[in-house]
Order: sequence, then structure tokens, then C-alpha cells
Amino acid sequence: MAKIRLKFGPNEIEVESKDFYVDNYSIDEVIGKLSWFIQDNKTENTHSYEQACESDTNYLNSLEDVEIHEPEFSQPISIHESQIRSKIHILVRDSFFEQQRTVPEVVAQLYEYGWATRPLDVSKVLANMAFYRELQKDSQEKRSYYSTPKITV
Repeated sequence: MAKIRLKFGPNEIEVESKDFYVDNYSIDEVIGKLSWFIQDNKTENTHSYEQACESDTNYLNSLEDVEIHEPEFSQPISIHESQIRSKIHILVRDSFFEQQRTVPEVVAQLYEYGWATRPLDVSKVLANMAFYRELQKDSQEKRSYYSTPKITV
């Protein structure tokens, strides 16, 4: 499943490919069309929608911090223990920890995002994040569960 998130100024759009297929050949066209739709109305838009669709611009290369992973076609890349915290922050941003999660669930979700790592390394990072209150840790039936901290007023 592909997830595309584009942000232009105050406008942001996120699309998941549950209902359509995106591959390495069509992703640039999809991003180009989406970017045309979410452009800020205050900017000068001299191109029509048809021109945007026919453009040879490589939109994918123009984006910063872009990652593409198609789990059904490629193996996840191994990540070092020092990278796990930043990858978990991506899961937090994507609301993965709104429900309580176990270490194996976190490892599986990282794998789904295209990152392979050892469960022991993930467990250490999660425990450390809970210690610093970045995540909330609960124990039930000898298992640890991690979630986003509940804000109390």
C-alpha cells in the first residue's frame, strides 16, 4: 500500500492507495496531479490542469525527504539502532500509537514501512522513549504496551 502526503504552504493532502494502484512508473504522474490540485490559490498559477498532466517535470525528484517503498516488490532495508527512534517518530506522527502496541506490532509496522530491524533493538528504544515520556508504557499480563501519552489538564 502506498501512502502519499504532499504539503504546499497551509494546504496538505494525504492519499492511501487502498482503492488504486501506484507503482514506480505512475507515482510521478499521481504526485504531479495532486500537487496541482493543492497549490495555494494566492500563488500565480499560469499552468492549466491539462498542462500539468502533460508536463515532463519529474515531481518525485523535486520533493524533499521522500521515500518510496513497495513491500510487495522489494525487501525492506535494514536500519541501524540509532535510526529506530526517528522511524518510531514517523509512526507516532501517523497515529500508529493511538492504540496500545506491543514490540512485535511495532517491528511489523516498521517492516511495512520498509525498515527491517531487530525486536530487541526496538524494545530498547521504546523503553527509553517511555522513560523520557515520549511514549506511554503500560504492562498487562507480563507484556508491555506502548501508546501516545494521554494529555491531562
